[in-house]
Amino acid sequence: MRSIASAPVIASTARRFTNVLRFVDTNVLLYAISREEQEREKAARANEILASRDVALSVQVLQEFYVQATRESRSDRLSDEQAATLIEAFRRFPVQENTVAVMLAAIATKRRFAISYWDAAIIEAGRCLGCQVVLSEDLSDGQDYAGVRVENPFRDC
Repeated sequence: MRSIASAPVIASTARRFTNVLRFVDTNVLLYAISREEQEREKAARANEILASRDVALSVQVLQEFYVQATRESRSDRLSDEQAATLIEAFRRFPVQENTVAVMLAAIATKRRFAISYWDAAIIEAGRCLGCQVVLSEDLSDGQDYAGVRVENPFRDC
């Protein structure tokens, strides 16, 4: 039985895409729908990223988006129907499924870099899609996770 620590890095399945893909974390999707005055600049940047169409995401990101966009405490909360419609629209981008291989790679990345499992799953979903960049406000800007680099697209906002 192979240990999780020796789990192979997931091979890229994104070779069929013509553009280099950037993986977007949940916060990009949430800023894209924000109607909060203090998030106006971040909302504009998020929508610019999504309009570029060279992005990818994962089922995990879509799940997190749904939960956060529809939570009752959110001032600009979406209805269930609105959130579901947006998720359908976001499926125009390549979406990495939750798989055992992604999970095992995320566990190894969590251990190697001492980050949360959920952040590691974002990194590994991006890697699986062939992304060399993850756009996230939550991970360390500029950090390289064995060939997948994090960029905070909101650092100047």
